[in-house]
Amino acid sequence: MLAITKSMALQGVEGYLVSVQVDIQNGIPRFEIVGLPDASVKEAKERVKTAIRNSGIEFLSRRIVVNLSPANTRKEGSMFDLPIAIGILIANRDIRNLRLGKILMETLLIGELSLNGNIEKVKGILQICMEAKKIGVKRIILPKQNAKEASILEGIEILPAQNLKEVIDHLNGEKEIEPEQRKERNCNQNIEYEFDFSEVKRTRKCKKSLRSSSKWRTQLHFNTVHLGSGKTLLAKRLSSILPTLKLEEALEITKIYSILGLTSIQNPLISNRPFRSPHHTITPVSLIGGGKNPKPRRN
Repeated sequence: MLAITKSMALQGVEGYLVSVQVDIQNGIPRFEIVGLPDASVKEAKERVKTAIRNSGIEFLSRRIVVNLSPANTRKEGSMFDLPIAIGILIANRDIRNLRLGKILMETLLIGELSLNGNIEKVKGILQICMEAKKIGVKRIILPKQNAKEASILEGIEILPAQNLKEVIDHLNGEKEIEPEQRKERNCNQNIEYEFDFSEVKRTRKCKKSLRSSSKWRTQLHFNTVHLGSGKTLLAKRLSSILPTLKLEEALEITKIYSILGLTSIQNPLISNRPFRSPHHTITPVSLIGGGKNPKPRRN
């Protein structure tokens, strides 16, 4: 039997929809994942099988083929564990619901499975939610640890799950998962500066030039030239006198932190303007990130 669930993959700082197609047939026992999976996706076979068994469901030895479509883009990460597991359980008729087809059409599944069936936190959940909202997805079932980050956005239902059994019961219509309540996010809250501009003494001309630059800026960045001592000291403290981030700016910054897995579980929205101090010998690739699938650098 064939079952199809929806998930999402990240390519750099962008996300795209992935159709997780699971087919189970009689024959020589085999579990194959195709669609350009990397090593972490291929390893999902063992995590999924063990998580299903430890959730109290018998995992029969049959011929299982999982296709991650589109098959011409490389998939990486452990976020496909949950949609693969749910696809197997639907194809094996362990999940039955008359409304299941409509539910799956409007629902995205994201999450890494541990061997005991718990759903673990994944990276990049904010960008995934932003892309899901753009393509008309109504709800996302995701790890409980990612719920506060996902609830930053409005217009999409967030269903946080602790383990695989909760998702199975929800899709069977036996026990609903309570949606995460969205709270209004204010960029003026939780602003803490490690360095403050008021700590700078003397260097009056330098301070005046930086204040003028920050006051009259019209874009996200501006340029200033400073020769002599105290350059880094001044630059580190400049963010404390810059205007407060707009929500759109905060979301853009938080998106990058989310992809790197650097967001806080309790306060995921980044309210501070980030400061980076690359060495003057840094290469363009080191500064912006590189590789086959370019990603931002940590520092």
